Amino acid sequence: MSQEKLDAHFQEWQDNEAVAEEMIPLLGKLYRKYNVVPSLYGRSLINRSVIRILKNHRYVKKVEGTELSVRDTFPLVKAMTELDLGPAHIDLGKLAVSFKKSGRSDVEDYLREELAEIVGKHGENGMGGEPKDVVLYGFGRIGRILARILVEKAGGGNLLRLRAIVVRGDGSGDDLEKRASLLRRDSIHGPFAGSISVDHDNKAIIANGNYIQVINANSPSEVDYTAYGIDNAIVVDNTGKWRDEEGLSQHLACKGVAKALLTAPGKGSVKNIVYGINHRDIGDEDRIISAASCTTNAIVPVLKAINDEYGIEHGHMETVHSYTNDQNLIDNYHKGDRRGRSAPLNMVLTETGAAKAVAKALPELGGKLTGNAIRVPTPNVSMAILNLNLEKASDTESVNNYLRDMALHSSMQKQIDYVDSPEVVSSDFVGNRHAGIVDAKATIVDGKNAVLYVWYDNEFGYSCQVVRILQYMSNVHFLYLPRARA
Repeated sequence: MSQEKLDAHFQEWQDNEAVAEEMIPLLGKLYRKYNVVPSLYGRSLINRSVIRILKNHRYVKKVEGTELSVRDTFPLVKAMTELDLGPAHIDLGKLAVSFKKSGRSDVEDYLREELAEIVGKHGENGMGGEPKDVVLYGFGRIGRILARILVEKAGGGNLLRLRAIVVRGDGSGDDLEKRASLLRRDSIHGPFAGSISVDHDNKAIIANGNYIQVINANSPSEVDYTAYGIDNAIVVDNTGKWRDEEGLSQHLACKGVAKALLTAPGKGSVKNIVYGINHRDIGDEDRIISAASCTTNAIVPVLKAINDEYGIEHGHMETVHSYTNDQNLIDNYHKGDRRGRSAPLNMVLTETGAAKAVAKALPELGGKLTGNAIRVPTPNVSMAILNLNLEKASDTESVNNYLRDMALHSSMQKQIDYVDSPEVVSSDFVGNRHAGIVDAKATIVDGKNAVLYVWYDNEFGYSCQVVRILQYMSNVHFLYLPRARA
């Protein structure tokens, strides 16, 4: 290749970097002033670096087969800042691809048509609901990731206000500083995106300007939230200590609490909710809700998609799951079978209730699935293997094309992601915000027999699902544009 062509490639990269740099403050303006959340085929553009923005544009080629450059999207972003938009989630990638294919030249005219529902609606509360106080009861793996997500979203005015966390102990010594440090640094998800400081006198953590009260208590009965100016709050129980209505009702007995959300499978009469599937089953009268398990959230959307199109006669689900804090670092006593053996040194066969739990979100699959689990020596990201017998015969290409379409254009696009690469491994999905990611290269379909491989970040992806339920419980309903197909 000639030096001239080499220089041209490098110059094109530099030019694209410059456009992305110019785009960043405009994206920030859309987010903070207009409460517009822009993305590219589900990949967020908020608080992203120049390189990440360019990579997100490259992703469009993989999923749509259409080249999309920052030069294509920049005119749309600039025009959007001048349309006095109301709040919404806007997929800039889909708008840009559609605009390119339309052959039109007037960007503003095109956007006025496509975004007609929110043009000139700045200042209107298009999300519905009123600001809702949120309390995290427990501050372990899920609690800290939820805190990160809630703080991140606060900048766009999503109406959920993280007001407090509740932890065990008396808070003596350097307890507060250690809690803040665990939020600040994470071995899996990296450093906190922003600034964290500690108010020792008032026992609080300040994260990106969000004042978070730290409350020490060994049981819900010890806490009066109104003493901290917290009222009508949703308590998110991350401890898993109580899973039935009787146990979780302890939170409702506290002053200042309106509802409770459990980040584990609920027992008895507690509704198990997988956002995107049965979240509309949550009524105003429901005061205790379960967000089910990370595995249930990963498999239910894919199972629904397959059942809707092909029908499922029966099947088996195997989850290859990263080890969790419930297991031992070295061999020691554990009340659960096999879980006492060293997590970093062994694959541990154990049980999972995810297969049975599917029926709570998808009653039509009741009694059709069996399941088991293997804990493996990785700290995060798991995989569910779905071995299904279908009612309608198909082939690998057809099923993959269908699932790709569901991931890009259906109402479950926030739950189902899709990857078609021969080189991806578990660590590539750390931080993925979808409930599950279909690995197209691993799909096997032979007539009525189908085997699907679904990756999932059992920490971050699941926490994103929990936040979506929180928003729904708080009557926060986002408008997604362009509108997804049903």
